[in-house]
Amino acid sequence: MKRFLKSFLYALKGLAYAFKTQLNFKIHCFSGVFVIALGFYLNLSIIEWLWISLAIALVLVLELINTAIEVLVDLVSPQQQPKAGAIKDISAAAVLISALLALGIGLLIFVPKLI
Repeated sequence: MKRFLKSFLYALKGLAYAFKTQLNFKIHCFSGVFVIALGFYLNLSIIEWLWISLAIALVLVLELINTAIEVLVDLVSPQQQPKAGAIKDISAAAVLISALLALGIGLLIFVPKLI
């Protein structure tokens, strides 16, 4: 049980690292909080909350994976290498695609309620 509880501490430590060191993670977190507040204000349905929650979680998870990949690449390839750069760019592209999807979901849900 002690190991199980420690795993939560390690996860929280990872979240704290990402929040302290990654501007984009902070932006995504604050955007998520704003969207959640707007969702409460507009009284979203359960289905709308499911889509919004999925979109927020997907962006945050991919941002964390991107951060882990960047840290790992920096560790194994301290000098600039074209392939190391490509790895970082590809993982950043995954975050971008998820953020665009989240934006699309948000627009589909919020725009009709705001018009």
